[in-house]
Order: sequence, then structure tokens, then C-alpha cells
Amino acid sequence: MTPAPIAVALDAPDLETAARWASLVTPHVSTVKVGLELYLRYGPDVIASVRGASGVRVFLDLKLHDIPNTVAGATRAVARLRPAILTVHAAGGPAMIQAAVEAAPHTKIAAVTVLTSLSAADLAAIGVEGTPEDAVRRMAVMSVEAGATALVCSPHEVAAVRAAVGPSITLITPGVRPAGTDSQDQARVATPEQALADGADLLVIGRPITASPDPGATAASIAASLRRS
Repeated sequence: MTPAPIAVALDAPDLETAARWASLVTPHVSTVKVGLELYLRYGPDVIASVRGASGVRVFLDLKLHDIPNTVAGATRAVARLRPAILTVHAAGGPAMIQAAVEAAPHTKIAAVTVLTSLSAADLAAIGVEGTPEDAVRRMAVMSVEAGATALVCSPHEVAAVRAAVGPSITLITPGVRPAGTDSQDQARVATPEQALADGADLLVIGRPITASPDPGATAASIAASLRRS
């Protein structure tokens, strides 16, 4: 059975827990996501630990954001770990995105548009004009023109982004919450079924799976619901 297009966010307190969660969910999902906290705490070793024997795809979510030369160097440093996906911030601009793409030709560079924790009021406070959807669409088009082959956007913008960038770009959507679960610190959320219907390719789901009593069973249940939808 083909694993579901889900990246389980392994936001674990320690390496052993992250590796255990990864082993429980990998029969059911295509990808596991390693974020900034886990990577900074354990370094490159975390990639091998969560990849394990299964060889599951690893999404390294570092959201790099610096001058192009620095991001190119950081991207080369992690490219040797063979992550399937690496994130950079679209707000770093086209030269920075291009530098990351050129530094890791075998890794999919995903540009993060607007964080799912940000509301319209938050964007206004930091000087970004227009609605979140407008800002996301502008950043998405710019990022693809700079060479990004994937984009991170909330489920609320995925349909508009798909229309703007076409079918070949991988759209990754955090802020995905199965029906009946708490949105927590995410401001712009949707169910897995709705996100896929709107054009997402990979759904990032963390706490609804990892905080459940049986992460493996929960991942299997969500995967099954997507196959039925």
C-alpha cells in the first residue's frame, strides 16, 4: 500500500522519542519532518536516527534566511545528509533562493511563504501589505521564478497558489488538522481531505499524530481517510 502524502512533524523532546515516532508512522506516511529545535539539539545525527532502516524521506525544515552566500554554505552543509526537502524563507528574496537551489541540486528546495501562525493583523504589524493570500501568492511566484521547486503555504492559500504556479510545483501545507482536533497555534488551518482537494501535494501533520496515545494507529487512520476521499 502506497504511503499517504503526509509529513509527520517529529517535534519531540529527545532523539529517542523522535526515532520511535518515526518508526511507528513510516509504514503509513511518505515523509517525516525534522524541525529547527530537534536539529539544533542533536545535529546531523538526527537525520540518520529518524530515517532508520526504512529509508523514509526526510523533510529538513530549517527555514534558512540569510544573505545568499551564507544560505548557500548552510545548504551545502546539510545537502550531504540527503534530505528530500529543505526549507528556506521566501522573504530572503530571489537571489537567496537561487543560491540554495544551486547549492543542493539533489534536494527539493521549498520556499516558505507566510507562516501559518500569522494572521492578517500580524502581517500588517510587520509591514506586509494586503491579505495573507495576496502575500503568499506574490512570494510563491517570486520563489518559483528563482528556482524553488516546492512551496510551503497554509491550506487557505493552496488553491490560489496552485493556480498561480501550475501543476509541476510541489505544494506543502502545514496547519492541517483532522476534523475535531485543536488548531493550537496555527491561525490558518484545514482538514487533510480539504487540503488535498484544494491542490496540496504533501500535508504536514504533527501533534494530532504524535500526541495521540498510539501515533502509528492515528497515522494509519488518517492515511486511510485520505485514500477514501
